[in-house]
Amino acid sequence: MRNFFLRRALFPLLMLACAGAGAGPDLTPAAAARAQVDGASMLKHIGVLASDEFEGRMLATRGETMTLDYLTQQMAKLGLTPGNPDGSWLQKVPLVGVRSTPTLSYSGHGKTTALAFPDDFVVRSWQLQAQVAVQASEMVFVGYGVIAPEFGWDDFKGIDVKGKTLVMLINDPPVPDPKDPSRLDPAVFGGKAMSYYGRWTYKYEIAARLGAAAVLIVHEAKPAAYPYEVVRTGGANEGFAIRQEGEDPSHPAVHGWLQIERAKDLLRAAGQDFDTLKARAARRDFKPVPLGLKADFKIENHWRDVASYNVIGKLEGSDPQLKDEYVVYSAHWDHFGHDPTLPGPRSAQIYHGAVDNASGVAALLELAKAYKALPVAPKRSILFLLPTAEERGLLGSYYYASHPLYPLARTLIDINMDMMNMHGRTRDVQVSGYGKSNTDEWIAQAAREQGRVIKAADAEGGLFFRSDHFSFAKQGVPVLFVETGSDYIGKPARFAADMLEQFEAHTYHKVVDTVQADWDLSGAVQDTQLLFQVGYDVAQGAHKPQWKEGAEFKAAGDALVKTGASAQSGAAR
Repeated sequence: MRNFFLRRALFPLLMLACAGAGAGPDLTPAAAARAQVDGASMLKHIGVLASDEFEGRMLATRGETMTLDYLTQQMAKLGLTPGNPDGSWLQKVPLVGVRSTPTLSYSGHGKTTALAFPDDFVVRSWQLQAQVAVQASEMVFVGYGVIAPEFGWDDFKGIDVKGKTLVMLINDPPVPDPKDPSRLDPAVFGGKAMSYYGRWTYKYEIAARLGAAAVLIVHEAKPAAYPYEVVRTGGANEGFAIRQEGEDPSHPAVHGWLQIERAKDLLRAAGQDFDTLKARAARRDFKPVPLGLKADFKIENHWRDVASYNVIGKLEGSDPQLKDEYVVYSAHWDHFGHDPTLPGPRSAQIYHGAVDNASGVAALLELAKAYKALPVAPKRSILFLLPTAEERGLLGSYYYASHPLYPLARTLIDINMDMMNMHGRTRDVQVSGYGKSNTDEWIAQAAREQGRVIKAADAEGGLFFRSDHFSFAKQGVPVLFVETGSDYIGKPARFAADMLEQFEAHTYHKVVDTVQADWDLSGAVQDTQLLFQVGYDVAQGAHKPQWKEGAEFKAAGDALVKTGASAQSGAAR
């Protein structure tokens, strides 16, 4: 691996920060192709996709139709070939849209308490039935709801939870560092970084796997990384899921959230104290606590079948032996559409999604342009995947990873782009999931050639698990996801933190995520060129990305490697 990077270093990169800069005759083919990444072109794509005309790119609307037409036209114009082996640009993703109207009460010790939806709780059921009921279900507090053999952790201790309602805490168990109890132990669940065990998706999955009838996650804003209002708003509106035949293996019949004060009330009704139970749940010797309460859920479901689409283009590799291996670039095209109930003119009712994620889509199109500028295509094939329904739970990428158009065992990496840097160049690169795989080495080398350094992105909020690359990681495919750098050139030290705070407070998932006059796309160009180089190196190289020891996805990755090896052996025979 080291020798490969030393050889790469003999061809220093000229990373161009300014849009429209030309490529000199002395540049390597990769550097000349990289120079095609253009900020003005990127801004033009963002302006189209985030315009009022595209109506917020909501799935299964006119906005989706316009978005799909635009993306397929742009890919064809760039010279890509349709990425679906059936000859089309699209992969159909079968979804259901579900509106759930639930009631919840619990009883015990001679008293029944009814909770108010959605202020006190939010639950859904993906079962395609007009009415879903879970009645007189025993309630059990199961701490953080984690079974992690690699950390010697089991919150269930063999208890039978079939048919029961589980009450869980969000995030990972906060295990103190034995060397410094004021810190979390970095050797267990990644310390302050959220691991997959801390995500609500894992908690639903473990509840379903163990046969629970329902699960309620106690919402706390800091460990969840967002306020209860986010849960409340999402739960009160239509939700989307992959259409399943039969039971959903990743969700129990009823699943949702419990507002923190109502959770404390519930535990008091059971003769328990929330803070005491939470402290006990941070220990390996924690045992589930039957609450002596029974839950009653009744849900009225209204659903509709929804057809949405992933978009995929392909650049076939030039090496006859390697072209059936793939590097994937991904960026979701969807956003939240148009809400006519909002005040003001129509433009103020559209969730434009300029940064999230028209910027990532624009970067992907620029990458495709750069790859087509190469005089010879890379040895391995490049796939350009634009998933749908990321904002609805990574559904488009989940569907692709579950129903891949090209074998995952031959997919070397997914490089994902979600919300590009719109504020200028940085001296650093923030890598989400840093330390999980050896892709760190590829991006460190490319960053050095830009005069930049890589840093581990803040993992406390679990952003690594909240964008489309995660769907590939769960299946074992190594991934790369970079976040906006923190050290801006020519800006005050607090600039990055201030911009992030302002964006999250005033712009993120709001109608005001529009094209701004003060944007500086040189940072987006810089990052896009970086991601080009990483993908190109993987597509050309003799070494393949792989998960490191201790990564949550290593076992799945090892299984993919074995599958690929078996397929090659079979082909040889």
